[in-house]
Amino acid sequence: MACGGFICSKNSLCALNLLYMLVSLLTIALAAWGKWFGLVSSFPVVAAIIGVGVFLFIVATVGLCGALKHHQVLLFFYMLILFMVFIVQFSVSCACLAVKKEQQMKILEIGWNKSKAMQTGLEETLNCCDFAQVNYNRTCEAVCFRSQQCEPCSVKLQAHVEDALNVVGGVSLFFSFTEILGVWLSYRYRNQKDPRSNPGAFI
Repeated sequence: MACGGFICSKNSLCALNLLYMLVSLLTIALAAWGKWFGLVSSFPVVAAIIGVGVFLFIVATVGLCGALKHHQVLLFFYMLILFMVFIVQFSVSCACLAVKKEQQMKILEIGWNKSKAMQTGLEETLNCCDFAQVNYNRTCEAVCFRSQQCEPCSVKLQAHVEDALNVVGGVSLFFSFTEILGVWLSYRYRNQKDPRSNPGAFI
């Protein structure tokens, strides 16, 4: 059967959702691995990443079940959810790629001032002290503090954040287009009849 037919649409949709499942499991595993080995000290950040992974896994499961059973209701909700995720993800990816250095510094400073525990963790991990200017009259967990040759954490944070924003923005932009592909495949697949079933049956 030529590609574009019922079987081709079904297989393409199944393959796309299997890919989403693998990505979701990888996301959950990486977040858990980062927390286990102490690479990410903030529990809310880990919980948020795992939550995104679980949500993606549930959406992919709905899409896979809908594709395998040619279930109109599941495919409709899958299409709707995937389109909303596309809007959010496309907006986030554009925002990540468009953030200027001045805006990055403001966001970092707001985040820095929210938690003393996070400040301590970042100072120890990045080997830096304070945010904008090092104050040697206070205590600091960084190794460089002993020799009084520390850099402000804003310098190191901005380098990491700029790279992270570019990576997150690029990856999110790529996956947002796969989501539009998923919406289009679901819409097309819903309106196709299974040639192996009763020609008069639609569901």
